[in-house]
Amino acid sequence: MADTVLYELTDGLATITLNRPDAMNALNIELKEALRDILQQVAADPAVRAVLLTATGRAFCVGQDLKEHIALLAEAAGGGGGGEVMSTVREHYNPITRAIAEMPKPVVAGVNGVAAGAGAGFAFAADYRVVADTASFNTSFAGVALTADSGVSWTLPRLIGPSRAADLLLFPRGVKAAEALELGIANRVVPAADLAAEAAAVARQLADGPTAAYAAIKESLAFSAGHGLAESLAKEEELQVRAGASEDHRIAVEAFVKKERPTFLGR
Repeated sequence: MADTVLYELTDGLATITLNRPDAMNALNIELKEALRDILQQVAADPAVRAVLLTATGRAFCVGQDLKEHIALLAEAAGGGGGGEVMSTVREHYNPITRAIAEMPKPVVAGVNGVAAGAGAGFAFAADYRVVADTASFNTSFAGVALTADSGVSWTLPRLIGPSRAADLLLFPRGVKAAEALELGIANRVVPAADLAAEAAAVARQLADGPTAAYAAIKESLAFSAGHGLAESLAKEEELQVRAGASEDHRIAVEAFVKKERPTFLGR
């Protein structure tokens, strides 16, 4: 694993940490490839029951590394290869976003500082965002004459509605933590000094929970976003049958009857 991304697995909780603090965790090719690969690994690893995605330094992630991007554009200019430069969307941003949003386990983003561009997109794709009171979000794309990527066109309207999403995409600006909480981007805002502990505590609670039920909740929410009521009800039935057959459901019911706290196994 490249040191641009740090990884630790402890009792079912995978902690993934972006680690280019001097570059405000800007996304160069090395970081993007490392993040994509580790996310796909944890998504498929049955030992992982929840994921915490966070970062070192004063930023969560400022998006594409524009210094590297400018160099790649210059290399491609002679041969008209601008489209090849933007293949990073297909090769990196799309698989990273899908791994976060679609993995059958909850993902918590611990947003320690500014999250901009694709960095904001990765945070939006997470299931829960714990945000430092000094952090902020910025879509940034239009400011460099680009459109949304990293799933922002899908995630942001679902978080705050299409009108507000259009506003933030057409007129990009810094959205501070307090406003992010009001809009619905942040789930929880905490003092910056407490961010690491609070985000880890939320992720730990999820790692100790009913993993299969969480996977079904994620699947049902994603399904209902693109389907009508009748289809969504049918999907709920399908997923509830599966959840009802899980070992964790049996454990939870037995613990409830005994007035005990359930110890979930994640299956």
